[in-house]
Amino acid sequence: MIEVLKRESNIEGGEDLPKTTTSSFAGIRRFRCLLGTLFALVVADGLISNFLMTHGLAREWNPYLQTLVTNDNFLLIKVAGALLCILILWDIYKKQPQIAMSGTLFIVVLNTGLLYWNLGVFFVAQV
Repeated sequence: MIEVLKRESNIEGGEDLPKTTTSSFAGIRRFRCLLGTLFALVVADGLISNFLMTHGLAREWNPYLQTLVTNDNFLLIKVAGALLCILILWDIYKKQPQIAMSGTLFIVVLNTGLLYWNLGVFFVAQV
């Protein structure tokens, strides 16, 4: 933790009183790593899902994405959606870092489970 010393003037006495606040660069770095992990998981999920669907080994369960699966821009739509979510999470982090960190960690855990599910389908389909 880095302590930053700020001066704040006392209105009543007119004297400057030191006020310390803490800023954690480690928290920002950790959150950026979580966002990068989330993006990598979404891209990996999109690649595996696209491969499985184009080879007829699986189908898309998300009703919103079912119409887009047949198009070649499926991965582009997944990446754009991931970037939009990351921007929203970053905006939340600026205002409420603890909530954003917890929510992002939860989403990363869910996407990790989804990726393992897709890998399981991939390996079972290969047998």
